Amino acid sequence: MSAVAAHEAGGPLRVFIVDDEAPARARLRALLDDLAAQRPSVVVGEAENGAQALIGLAETPADVVLVDIRMPVMDGIELADHLQRLQPPPAVIFTTAYDQYAVRAFDLNAVDYLLKPVRAQRLLAALSRARAARPLDAALRQSLLPEGRTHLSCTERGRILVVPVEDILYLRAELKYVTARTAARDYLLEESLTALEQEYPRRFLRIHRNCLVARRAISGFERDAAGGEGHWLVLLDGTEEKLAVSRRQWPLVKAAMAQ
Repeated sequence: MSAVAAHEAGGPLRVFIVDDEAPARARLRALLDDLAAQRPSVVVGEAENGAQALIGLAETPADVVLVDIRMPVMDGIELADHLQRLQPPPAVIFTTAYDQYAVRAFDLNAVDYLLKPVRAQRLLAALSRARAARPLDAALRQSLLPEGRTHLSCTERGRILVVPVEDILYLRAELKYVTARTAARDYLLEESLTALEQEYPRRFLRIHRNCLVARRAISGFERDAAGGEGHWLVLLDGTEEKLAVSRRQWPLVKAAMAQ
């Protein structure tokens, strides 16, 4: 059940606004006020980018998120992907001034969007349809984020933590989780290692059936004296930890690093 459907029976719609431009956020607030008689709503939060919004929405649930597409740090497409993991996920309505490629994709997938400058009646129509809003499917997300997400997210002690992908040294599958290792600490992700490999084919290199290593973090290799002939270890910048390369992967790793 969507957040809108869960909240439909009582109270105004809870709206969260995400846009890196303060005047754009102010305009949406003003439009929501103008539409209050027709569609009661309350703005429960605002954010300047997707990463900030993701943290805020974990603490302050919303029924509808009005999301600008192009923002620094984390854009609206990536934010929408992360929001699908919330329970229940809020309805997402995109706003855009110029991204015609995204608009065509949204038209084909029946994803709701508003062209800037946003008009009151168009916003009203979008809010009225929010209950039946479709989530951003994986194929559409991949077409709009060809380089993959810039951040991964995880839940820890009731908080959402945002992990920059560029900080990750390696990803290792352990039981039902994937551990993302950075120079500072580990994060437990509810992600599939195979899906992450497919999302980041140029960023991460598989060295073992349960481990992907960031190519930019590899500083060298050394033979594993304890593992016998043919066993190699990956040396990484940012940590003294050494990771074993499986015999099956070693020829592929060696060839990839020679490119």
